[in-house]
Amino acid sequence: MQGTYSLFITDPLKSLDPKKDTTVLWMQEVFSMGGQILQCEMKDLLYKEHQTFTEFSIIKDPLKHPQVGEIVNEVKPLKDFDYIFMRKDPPVDEDYMNALHILSQAESEGANILNRPSALMKFNEKIFALQFANWMTDTSVICKEEDFKLFKEKYSNVILKPLNGMGGDSIYKFDETSEDHLKIFKLLTNNYQTMVMVQNFLPEIYDGDYRILIIHGEPFPIALARIPQKGSFKGNLAAGGRGEARELSNDQIKASKEIGKLLVQEGILFAGIDMIGNYLTEINITSPTGAREILSQTGQNPIKALLQSI
Repeated sequence: MQGTYSLFITDPLKSLDPKKDTTVLWMQEVFSMGGQILQCEMKDLLYKEHQTFTEFSIIKDPLKHPQVGEIVNEVKPLKDFDYIFMRKDPPVDEDYMNALHILSQAESEGANILNRPSALMKFNEKIFALQFANWMTDTSVICKEEDFKLFKEKYSNVILKPLNGMGGDSIYKFDETSEDHLKIFKLLTNNYQTMVMVQNFLPEIYDGDYRILIIHGEPFPIALARIPQKGSFKGNLAAGGRGEARELSNDQIKASKEIGKLLVQEGILFAGIDMIGNYLTEINITSPTGAREILSQTGQNPIKALLQSI
């Protein structure tokens, strides 16, 4: 990375948590390897005069001041950066999709973007996992109340979640089919119009929801098990879960390698798959996290491994 210029497309710098954020760690590692750190938001992208450009800031010292950017009073073609790292958190909404369209255009002009914009447009992180249904628990994607009732009849406990959520938002565990639960289903499906995912509940969650980082198609040897706290069934760190670095099981390694082959084919060089026990739940490709916690607990650095691979 010596002498390179890396552009990070992120949420506002002030919203990043230097103690936890994988994006900040990524910036710091590039800087430590001799690279310059530039940053922009999706709103800074623009197309004019037959080229894709961006306004941007320079982060002069991401080690000490990762949230301090100095605005550069120029626009620069995206193809002129050595690396562009798309690290904007979901939701994958209209603004996010429009940014991906612009980035795809920039890629056609010669920009080097990770992960590939076309792949981020192509795959929903929860639906993507269905391509590996042999590793999943019983799962349905539905929007009709009658289908929800039929699924609930098969299991004593089920999980209901939106297809575009993150961090444990709007995930529900039902142990019965009450009127209140049916109202929640109606709300999440926008009056039975929007698809949602239902799965049978996996009690293995109480031992941890494993975030496994896939780098250039290969699983990093240490995962982050996110363990629910205080009676919750959600392991997500954003939902109050506790992160614990652990080695992968043989089945987790096998599943990761199988998924990694497709990720590389699609231009997804950095991903995070989630597994409860040996069951796959989703494939995170937009802005995977967990690297900072793994590094702080084990001294092993997933981001350094990523940068060395590219």
